[in-house]
Formats: sequence, structure tokens, C-alpha cells
Amino acid sequence: MRFLHTSDWHLGRSFHRVGLLDAQAAFLDHLVATVRYRDVDAVLVAGDVYDRAVPSLPAVELFDRALHRLAEAGVPTVMISGNHDSARRLGVGAGLLGRAGIHLRTDPDGVGTPVLLADDHGEVALYGLPYLEPALVRERLGAAKSGHEAVLTAAMDRVRADLATRPAGTRSVVLAHAFVAGGASSDSERDITVGGVAAVPAGVFDGVDYVALGHLHGAQTLTPRVRYSGSPLAYSFSEVDHRKTTWLIDLGADGGITAAERVDCPVPRPLARLRGRLDDLLDDPAHERHEDSWIEATLTDAVRPREPMARLAERFPHTLSLVFEPERADTGSLASYAQRLRGRSDRQIAEDFVSHVRPGGTLDPAERSVLYGAFDDIRVEAATTEREGGR
Repeated sequence: MRFLHTSDWHLGRSFHRVGLLDAQAAFLDHLVATVRYRDVDAVLVAGDVYDRAVPSLPAVELFDRALHRLAEAGVPTVMISGNHDSARRLGVGAGLLGRAGIHLRTDPDGVGTPVLLADDHGEVALYGLPYLEPALVRERLGAAKSGHEAVLTAAMDRVRADLATRPAGTRSVVLAHAFVAGGASSDSERDITVGGVAAVPAGVFDGVDYVALGHLHGAQTLTPRVRYSGSPLAYSFSEVDHRKTTWLIDLGADGGITAAERVDCPVPRPLARLRGRLDDLLDDPAHERHEDSWIEATLTDAVRPREPMARLAERFPHTLSLVFEPERADTGSLASYAQRLRGRSDRQIAEDFVSHVRPGGTLDPAERSVLYGAFDDIRVEAATTEREGGR
């Protein structure tokens, strides 16, 4: 059975204030064409369909058109909610959509109930594990303790229990939206750290034939059976070196992965990060290949140049981000605020701030626990408000 594994569409998202709906529509055209012409048996969408819990109307319309086209293609689609999605909103109409072959899995209570597909070799059970906010689902899933690893373990226990009731030889696929240890992150993923721990071990998913992961935006192979598809488009300059693809996975008769192919996604415009003095960037012939790219320029001039953005735009009309890092002796203290924060989670930033503004150095374990608990409470409050229909 052949699967097309994708995730992290983030419909409605922009790139440095540049709208991406047209690029997202082009990707969905590509997705439907791949389904039709590469003999795909099922599409797997591993969360973050939308970029926000309350998406814009154009984003909803784009999603609606994609669902109609996938249904018309007659190829089943299994889709889970991610941490950017509103699980309840995305799951509206799930029962009706299921009749058309679009299987939405957004309710944690349903993690042990698979979508069953069949080929000449028997059944394949596909289990959808939507993004599981530990504080909200721990009791529902009967997790032994709080944290992502505990709730995912409890969810997978339900998967394995159901699979044990299936006929011998039933193959299995799990879709999950999580940060799994060994994966490389980027600046454009929302922090899902809880209690100081973000990543869960890949061994949580033992016992199934393929795990289609979402959340991290770079396509990655953690093991032959555990993979991230990555996002189809770049959503930050930290993704400049990403090759944006979907996975085409062939599952053999015995549950083995007989083929895994990366299918390239359309690129609306390449990205480039340029660094140097302004005059050098404007004159260097080596940068000619970047003149039509989206540009993040880091200027190292000792003195801030006059009208830098306007001058850059003359050669690089798609310059979107401008950073200043003067070449001086104490560059560490003069690094831009954005540069100092790049790649750091909200918890790390808050912990550094507390340590900086009061005597006593770093936080002790009790203080760190209080700080982390406050972040967890805020996340739960926000999730609860969204779940109850607030904004």
C-alpha cells in the first residue's frame, strides 16, 4: 500500500508579511496531482493544517477546496489536528466527511479507533494521534504522570491494545504530532515544551509499521519507520537549507517499508541569507543568483549605513528582513535582540531574564519548577479558552 505523508500546511500563514495563500494553493494542486499520477492509496496529513485556531476565511476556503478534490480523487485521507489547529473546529463534520473518505482524527478519546483500509495483502489499520496537550488529556488517557512522553505512551498503549485484537498480519500506521528526540527544529515551530521537557523518545511508537510525524518543519528520517515529512513551504529563514518535500511510502505485505521517496514541492521563491557590509553585498557578483530570492540580510558595517533597506532593494527587490551586527570587538554584547533570542524557547528566555535582573545567578530547582508551572498554566488556560469557544 502506498501512502503520501505530508504535514504542517499552516494554511493562512504569511512569510515576513508576504501572503502565501497562492503558494499554498499551488502546493495543494501539486499534492492532488501526485495522488492521481503516482498511484497513491491514502494521504496522511500529520497536523497543523491551519496556522491558527481561528483561521481566516480564505484559508478555510482553500482547505475546503482541497478536501473536495481529494474526495473526488477517490483516495482516502487521514488527517489529525496539530498544536496550531483548533481540534474542535477542525473536527466539525468529521462523521459526514468520513463517508467521503476524509477521516479527521481530532479527539484524543479516539486514538485507539483506527481507519481500516485494505489491499491484496489484507487490512492496514491507521491510527490518528492528534496533538495531545498533557494537562488537558492526561486523565482522559489514564497517563501515569504529566508530560508529553507519558500521554503519548498512554495513547500508544491504546493503539497496541486495539492492534492486538486484529487478525494476525494486520499492518499498522500511526499519525502523530509531536517533537520526537533526534529531530532538528527550526525557528518557525511553536514551542510545545511542558514541564521543561519537549522531546519524546522514538521508542514510544514501538510496535507499529510506520509513524507519520508532524510538527518539525524539516523532512527527517529518525528511523526507517519513523519520519517527519516537514512543511511544504518555508515559514522562516531558518529553513533556508530545507528541501521541501512529501514522503511517498510503500508498505509491503509483511509491514516492511519497501520504498521511501521524497517528492519535491513547488518552491514559490528561493530563500537566501546574506551577510557582510552593505557595499560588498551590493557589488559582489557572487550574489547575482540571489537577486530574485527572498532575502534576509545581516549588515556588519561598523556604522549603520544610510537607507540600507532602500539600497538593498535596488539589487534585491525581495529583501524581507534586515539585521544589524556591527563588526566590533565586543560583538557579543552588541548582537541584535532578535539574534540573541533566535532558537530559544519561551521558557529559556524567561529563565535568562529572571537570572539577569536579580542577584543570585541561575534559578534553583524549586524556582525553575515554579516558572515552568506558570508557563504550563498559561498554555492550559489558552487551550481551555479556545476549546470553550473563546478567542
